[in-house]
This record gives sequence, structure tokens and C-alpha cells, in this order.
Amino acid sequence: MNRRTFLVTSVIATAARTINARAASPSALAPASELLREIIRANDAQIPALLARQERRAGHRWIGGLTNNYGLYTVQDTSGFISALSCAACAPDSKYFNSAELVEPLRRAFAYLLVAQHADGTVDYYATNFHSNPDTAFVIEVVSPAYVLLRASKNPALAAAAIDLGTFIKRGGDGLSTGGLHTPNHRWVVCAALSWTHSFFPDARYVARIDQWLAETIDLDPDGQYTEKSTAGYSPIVDRALITVARLLNRPALLEPVRRNLEMTLYYVQPDGEVVTEASRRQDRATRSNMARYYLSYRTLALHDGNGRFAAMARQIERTARTQIGELAAFLTEPALLCDLPADAPLPTDYAKHFAYSNLARIRRGARSGTILANNTTLFSFRHGAAALEAVRFASSFFGKGQFNAELLEVRDGRYVLRQKLEGPYFQPLTAAQIATGDHTKMAPNGTLANDSRAARARSEVQTQEAVVTVTETGGKFSLEISVGGTDHVPVSIELAFRAGGKLTGVEPIADATDAFLLKSGTGRYTVGDDTIEFGPGRVEHTYTQVRGALPKWDGLSVYLTGLTPFKTTLTIG
Repeated sequence: MNRRTFLVTSVIATAARTINARAASPSALAPASELLREIIRANDAQIPALLARQERRAGHRWIGGLTNNYGLYTVQDTSGFISALSCAACAPDSKYFNSAELVEPLRRAFAYLLVAQHADGTVDYYATNFHSNPDTAFVIEVVSPAYVLLRASKNPALAAAAIDLGTFIKRGGDGLSTGGLHTPNHRWVVCAALSWTHSFFPDARYVARIDQWLAETIDLDPDGQYTEKSTAGYSPIVDRALITVARLLNRPALLEPVRRNLEMTLYYVQPDGEVVTEASRRQDRATRSNMARYYLSYRTLALHDGNGRFAAMARQIERTARTQIGELAAFLTEPALLCDLPADAPLPTDYAKHFAYSNLARIRRGARSGTILANNTTLFSFRHGAAALEAVRFASSFFGKGQFNAELLEVRDGRYVLRQKLEGPYFQPLTAAQIATGDHTKMAPNGTLANDSRAARARSEVQTQEAVVTVTETGGKFSLEISVGGTDHVPVSIELAFRAGGKLTGVEPIADATDAFLLKSGTGRYTVGDDTIEFGPGRVEHTYTQVRGALPKWDGLSVYLTGLTPFKTTLTIG
């Protein structure tokens, strides 16, 4: 199980007074809303399969654990199991409420966690990290709400079984009080896990370590984006971690970066409810994801602040990603989250926003939206409803390094300009003085002598290339003026990468290539259901579409336009 998908950060009601005075205790659970009932039913439905996956063979080293897709017993899969069973056992509307059937599986799972936990309190994440403090923190975030529920259970067997889970959390917290980490988001996840641990087992060391990490300040830029810019992965994780620390340690100031990030994210939402991921610096870049991971943060801040826009986004997520809202632990441990949301305020659907620190611009006109990016090989993407042009990219064969990737996005008078300048030198022989050093010749990573270990070689016959893309928009239709100059007769290939599953017309398939097409002239169309994207005019001067140095073809339907430098064309997309 991927740690980002299994993470379910929750809150306990006793600490919720710092954010929402209407919070109730778990034992005074309010009547379930329809959403809560749906989540309970979905959780109940997975219990039989989870029980079947648990290792139950006596004497097995990993008895009580669950395996991932590769047959490895993991604390990540097992902690998800613990969360699901604990919620089922403690939700009054669950058919497993107070069920004796779940007691022994939970006991086995808690025992497995203690066996899998190292002496230093850490656990492993087999995909990459070992004796990992941050992955221990992710697990503590998942199992802490379960610990809250089980300790408050009227079933003595469930409450007694939770003792081992508390031991696991305490040992993990001890490790986190001194252990290191890897990435920016890990700091705040560790702080959240330590806040949970401190709420159960008060210890000044935990708070001191939290303050040590917080002293670095939250890594939020003026746009409202975190360092990793991971809109589908780590940004929502950071939001929830900071909310947890704010609640459990009574640090309301930590809600401010969450507000700013949630406000910015409103402008990253596509017409169909997906979130823009093209600018991410992590593994979620250019992945397809909806807004479900943000749901609890929007709901929490909507209730706390009386924010109508956040309430509207929470309701939109309920409509567009309802089956992926897995917030059962949070709703059970803090029933106040089920209070009626404030009245909706309009969400932004007609705007042009430049996020300078992210080198990104977002333009949306109702059902149409475009994203313009620098520091990215995707220079433009576009949506019309469900129809997705996932990337516009282009490359030239200029010395094998002509994949366009602009350093900056310049914005002036409604024009969005991207530039790239390249040089292609040749290298002269070393001088006698350079040879006398006795150092041997070394190649650069690209196979040239540009990075010779001796003093720099003299360059000659330097070739140049400058590419400029200027984007303008009118009424939801975009014009992309693409100009490539400098050295003449360099092949250029433009790729329009559409999401698989739609229908293309007006284009011709490329022989001996899969899902690759040429737009030789006129206008092409890409259609999904009732939504269509038109693009053109076409231009094909050669069929060298996968030029040397270009990224591999996009995973989808790729339409190509080609030419030679000096090259200039204006694409209309809308």
C-alpha cells in the first residue's frame, strides 16, 4: 500500500475545542449523516476481505500482519487494517459495532506492529526507507484515531486490546523525539505524530522536538504553495498535519498556512473536479487526481472560519469524489465535523491567475481551463469539461538537448511568454600546458568533452538556438505562438498529448507507431462525451516526430506537428 493513499489523519474531540467549540465526545456521537452512513457501509464492505488477508498461522514470524501486492508483510497495510476494523467496531451504525469477531484480529495486528517495530521505535517502508522516522510518523497518524476510539469503547475487550497499540505509539514517539527525516513535508508529519503521542502520553520531549522543527517555519511561498508543490500528494498531507498540531497543541497560528494553501488550491481545480498536478516537484507530477485528499481540511476550516468558499469546495468534493472520501476515523473521533457547513460562496470559475513562485499561470473560463508552465517540459495543458489535453511539448534535434523547458514565465499585458536559449559548441584540442598536467580525458554525462576534468577546452563553431512561446487567451480559447530560430534546418517536433480514451478526428495515424498521429493541415478534434477540444492548423514538413533528445512519447494519444528552423507557427486550442 502506498503511504500517501493509506494515510488518514484524524482528530480527537477532546482537543477539538481549540478549533471548534461545538465538538462532542466520541461517546456522544450525533446521529450519522448520509455521508457518514455511506462511508460506514463502504468500510463494512471491506472487512471480510481484510480479515481474509491477515496472517493467522500460529508460530509465523509475522502473525497478525497483512501483505502488500508483492507479498511483503508491511506496517502500512496492517495499520490500514487496524483503522478499518477499529472504526467498524466503534461506529454505532456499523454491523460490526462492538463485535467480538474483531477483537482477536485487532489483538494480532497490534502484536504484529510491536514485532515489526525496531528497538529504536521506527518501522520500515519497504519501497525505500528503513528504520524510518517519517514512515513511523505516517503510521502513527493512521492508528492514533483508532487508539482514541478503542480506549473509549464500552466493550472492555476492545479497550484492553488497545494497550499494545498504545505501546507501539509510545515507542514510536520516543524515536521521533530524536530521529531525522528526508523531505520538507516529513517535518510536519513528524510534528503531527508527536502531537498525537503527547496527547496520549504527555512528555516535554515531544513538544520540544515539535518546536525544534517548527522553528524552521512553514515552507509556504507567497503564492500559498508548499516547497514540494505536490498538489495530489503532499500538500494535502501537510495541511492535515498542521491542522492536527494546531488542535492537539492549541497552536491556532498554524492554521494560517493551511488557509493560504487551501485558498490557492481553489485556482488549481479543473472543471471536472481534478487538481492540477503539472507543477509538482514530486512523484505526483502530471498524474491524474481529484480533490478528495483535501476534503477534511476544507470542511474543517469551513466550519472553523465560517468560510463559504471552503464550504462550497467541500460540497463540490462530495459531488465529484464522494466514493473516495474515506474520513470515517475523523468523523467518529470528532462528530462536530458533521455539523452543517456554512452557506456556499461562489467558487472561482472565471479568472486569470499568475503564480509567480510556482512559474505557473492558470486561466479558467467556466468549462474551459488552461495551465501555462515554466521550469517544465509541459509548457501548456488544457481542459474542456471531461476532454483533456494533458500536455503540449516540443523539441528540436539541436545537439540532442532541444527539449523545450523555459526557465521563467514572463507575464505582461495578457501575454504569457516562455523562452529557452541553447548553445551547441564544438571543442578544440587541449593545449600543451593542459596535457602536461597528466590528467586523463573524461566525458560529460552527455558523452561530450564539455566537462573535461582538465581546464576548459576552447570552444569553436558554436551553434545557437532560441525558442519563444507566447500564449494569449480570449474567451477560453488559447493561441500558442511558437518560434524557433538560430541555426537553420534543425528539425522541430510539436506534441499535443491527449488523454487516452477520447476520439480524435482530422488527424492521420503514423505508420508503425501506436496512438501517434499527424495533423497535416486544417483543424483536429478530440472528443470525450459531449466535450470537444479543437486544435490547429496542422503542419507537417517531415515525419521525424521523436527527435533525438526529446522525451518519450506521452502515455496517451499524441498528435504531432513538424517543421524545420527557422520555424514559426501559431496553434489555436479551444
